Amino acid sequence: MVLTINVAVLLAVILFFLLRRKVQARSRGDQMVTMALAVAFGVVVAPTDFGQSILNAVGQLAEGITDSGTP
Repeated sequence: MVLTINVAVLLAVILFFLLRRKVQARSRGDQMVTMALAVAFGVVVAPTDFGQSILNAVGQLAEGITDSGTP
């Protein structure tokens, strides 16, 4: 039996538990680890269909906001 795990799912779970902790004074090292994991998650998810759909949705939202502000 072979067990496979998706790296994006693993990073998402780790980020979820890191960001779920109570808001307390965090060390700079803890903040850097969280930031590095978030960037790594973004890099892993970006080339997937899911990542591209998020990018398109955010782009359309930004375009809609920009268009609504012009008379």
